Amino acid sequence: MQAAFWHSRWKHNQIGFHQLQVNADLQRFWPVLEVPVGARVLVPLCGKSLDLLWLAGQGLQVLGVELSEQAVEDFFREHDLVPQVEQCPAFKVYRCAGIEIRCGDFFALSAADAQGCTAVYDRAALIALPPPLRERYARHLEMLLPVGSTGLLITMDYDQTKLDGPPFAVIDAEVQRLFAAWQPAELASHDILQDSPKFRQAGVEQLCERIYRLQR
Repeated sequence: MQAAFWHSRWKHNQIGFHQLQVNADLQRFWPVLEVPVGARVLVPLCGKSLDLLWLAGQGLQVLGVELSEQAVEDFFREHDLVPQVEQCPAFKVYRCAGIEIRCGDFFALSAADAQGCTAVYDRAALIALPPPLRERYARHLEMLLPVGSTGLLITMDYDQTKLDGPPFAVIDAEVQRLFAAWQPAELASHDILQDSPKFRQAGVEQLCERIYRLQR
């Protein structure tokens, strides 16, 4: 996906992927990971997700990465947070209240930038990427996070012939292949079609959301 695509989505408020509440699966399954208080967690393609606040509220240090500067600024403004802002070579960095968001290309994130991260939370990154970038994304995560890291991954699976992504359908076999080093274990799955009018209108008959535990 070209950067211009996402900038346009944010500019025209075409952000149906943004949830107006903290993700229920995050709240239900994050404790399963037993991530210790004070740990640093990576949230790729974070947008202005309320999940960042929830994770910080669990005593975690949150590192979000987001391409859209509008999304990042909206996040802090909508929650009355005044961040410290620093311009780095590859990112514009915002920091406040245990949350750091790096505005720029996720693939420019280095291991030094993610130093200390031992967990990852992905609700909207993998499914936002077309197949060639999903491979690159999985390899980049392996480079960023050390052995022993853990994570929560949420995917969607549906008949892609009915509706083109994003969000893209990612089947279980692809998750198992891409994240083989993480030993993905499915924690739950459910049909969320009833809450997804866009998919129903397109003729999609089943929209499966799957939640995985990742463990390197």
